[in-house]
Amino acid sequence: QCQLNGLWRNDQDSLMEISVLRDNGDFQGHYLTRVTLSGGCAHISPLRGAQQQLGEEGWPTFAFTVRWDKFSNATTAFVGQCFVDAGGKEILTTMWLLREAVGSLEEDWKATR
Repeated sequence: QCQLNGLWRNDQDSLMEISVLRDNGDFQGHYLTRVTLSGGCAHISPLRGAQQQLGEEGWPTFAFTVRWDKFSNATTAFVGQCFVDAGGKEILTTMWLLREAVGSLEEDWKATR
């Protein structure tokens, strides 16, 4: 069974640490991104999310948001699922949407990636 708490590294070498996983599935932690919109250095930002509670078996789904603290005017929402591969390694698969602030309603079309 997958456990979300702990330290995770993605393909872009960013790090996510889920440090608090509550009994109801709520969690929080930090995200250290190596990829920024401005091309600058890595920054740590807070994350909050929830995991779907399952019984003893199954692969939990989850969602979380990252508020890119102090270096960007964007927020990202992630959704995913946790799996264990044949070798026993826990793997998170995710998809994300990033919303960047724009200056007007007319620019809304370019705000989401």
